[in-house]
Amino acid sequence: MSALGIFSQLAALLIALLLAPLLSGWVNQCRHWLQNKSAPGVLQPYRQLHKLFHKESLMAEHASSLYRVAPYLIFGCMLLACAIIPTLSTDLPLSPAADAIALVGLFALARVFISLAAMDIGTAFGTLGARREMLVGFLAEPALLMVLFCASMITRSTSLTAIVETLAHRELMIYPSLLLAGVAFTMVSLAENARVPVDNPDTHLELTMIHEAMILEYSARHLALLEWAASLKLFAYSCIGLALFFPWGIAEAQAPLALLLALPVLILKLALGGFALALIETASAKMRIFRVPEFLGTAFLLAVIGLLVNVLLGAG
Repeated sequence: MSALGIFSQLAALLIALLLAPLLSGWVNQCRHWLQNKSAPGVLQPYRQLHKLFHKESLMAEHASSLYRVAPYLIFGCMLLACAIIPTLSTDLPLSPAADAIALVGLFALARVFISLAAMDIGTAFGTLGARREMLVGFLAEPALLMVLFCASMITRSTSLTAIVETLAHRELMIYPSLLLAGVAFTMVSLAENARVPVDNPDTHLELTMIHEAMILEYSARHLALLEWAASLKLFAYSCIGLALFFPWGIAEAQAPLALLLALPVLILKLALGGFALALIETASAKMRIFRVPEFLGTAFLLAVIGLLVNVLLGAG
């Protein structure tokens, strides 16, 4: 474990903590611009977190210890997920301990905790949101695994750092399997991050909301941690997409100069990706909850077809 590797790991964690709320603010601002609405400031998520951390926390009368601990566990899962994704460099000491399958497991663990916490206090909205969240996760996680397996078969490794190092050194060409996997990954990302057309992060309509229904009873620092964790999840999925489909610009091990250049490249790619996300949300309409299984089933089918194409063609 080199000193540069430890620095790269700490830098990845710090960048995730700082840039995640900024990415959420940028996406919200772009979406309002595209809809000809008055856009909030790009720093609004930071102001919201600051306000929530300075408020007094109120708990439901029958809340158990799980309900109190869940925000910290969810935040920790999302932060650990960001730590094993190569954002600035492939020289990450935590990367050998967790591959792409473990990454999906972290997302699943966070989902279990937030669903259990939502059902813990026994409110109708929390239970409704938890059931819908588990439905989305039950369909989205296999599709995400198929996307990761598709990239793993090209690089012969399930390690995200190995995938980035292999794909970044290959000739610039279009892989049919990765093209199908990219469409599937986009669909999964929209569902997993509660974005339109699966969910609307701005709505509080009881019959349609998923993520917001599960955190209605939280307040103050617990709500701040959950909102921050949601931003970290969006950041993590964005970085997974960049690592799989646009790996260029990520520094390699023992390359300090490239590490300095990786940060502006990352910010540029996240800005373009955030604008693309806002464009997709603006061009889409919220679908009925009963259509979500069809939507995610299509994503799973596309990922499986990409996997089969990779097997049949041999080179993706």
